[in-house]
Amino acid sequence: MKPDVLVAFPLRPSQMAMLEESYALHRLDLVKGAEREALLAEAGPRCTAMVSNGHVIVDRDLLAQLPALKLVACSSAGYDQMDIDAMTERGIKLTNTSEVLCDDVADTALLLMLAARRRLPEGDRYVRTGDWGRKGMMPLTTSTGGKKAGIVGLGRIGLAIARRCEAVGLTIGYYGRTKKSGNAFAYFDDPVKLAAWADILIVATPGGSSTEGLISAEVLDALGPTGSFINIARGTVVDEPALIRALQERRIASAGLDVYLNEPYPDPAFSDLDNVVLYPHHASGTEETRDRMAQLTVDNLAAFFAGRPLLTPVN
Repeated sequence: MKPDVLVAFPLRPSQMAMLEESYALHRLDLVKGAEREALLAEAGPRCTAMVSNGHVIVDRDLLAQLPALKLVACSSAGYDQMDIDAMTERGIKLTNTSEVLCDDVADTALLLMLAARRRLPEGDRYVRTGDWGRKGMMPLTTSTGGKKAGIVGLGRIGLAIARRCEAVGLTIGYYGRTKKSGNAFAYFDDPVKLAAWADILIVATPGGSSTEGLISAEVLDALGPTGSFINIARGTVVDEPALIRALQERRIASAGLDVYLNEPYPDPAFSDLDNVVLYPHHASGTEETRDRMAQLTVDNLAAFFAGRPLLTPVN
């Protein structure tokens, strides 16, 4: 008999084929409403593992319908929609895929930073509309080299961002709950202090209740009218109405955003701003990285069912 696995979010086609070969799959991702409840009632008591990602809500109500569950294999770095405390109480292990998406996410942070500060979308429009010929040279922008980048959250992704920022001539500082060893970056014990020091503030911290609203209006005011704000973390980490007001009133110079409070329908006020670069929560969105994320999820499942140590345990 194949082990029963609940699929709450699909993997890439090749990895889905691997799952279908090894497990009895129950496709929660394909049903809604009454069909979803029927599937959970019928298969939920048998499923010992679940495939998910960071957009799936795994709360106490869902867990109560999965009494045999022992593993949630999450194909994303973030898991802030999951009740880790409830899972840990039940002895349910969580794995994620932050190791394999690190480079593409860090690249995107750099892309957004440079695009925002050099006003790349505006420059693109300037050429496409013919303004270059009609109006002459586009107004000057601001250099990045020689400036200071403050990173909120110096974990694996934050450190990869720091290395890239160093390569383009930035001085690095960071904020975190504790000071990290193994680097000579300036450490700040308060995000307001970091923002006041920095020219560019980049958020790479996990989402969830512990970081909700961490980037407040006070932090943005400390960043100041020449500062740039970059977010590749979660929309919940920033006070989004305060960010919109700061951009509208030019209390910060620019922003580059990959994440938002309401996805995939961000606040329409962003679309009216010419000093923000918008990206559709796509920092890890390359063929290569999504394949690696899906394969790591499959490999964690294989390790679990073989009784081997999990490759990337969270709890």
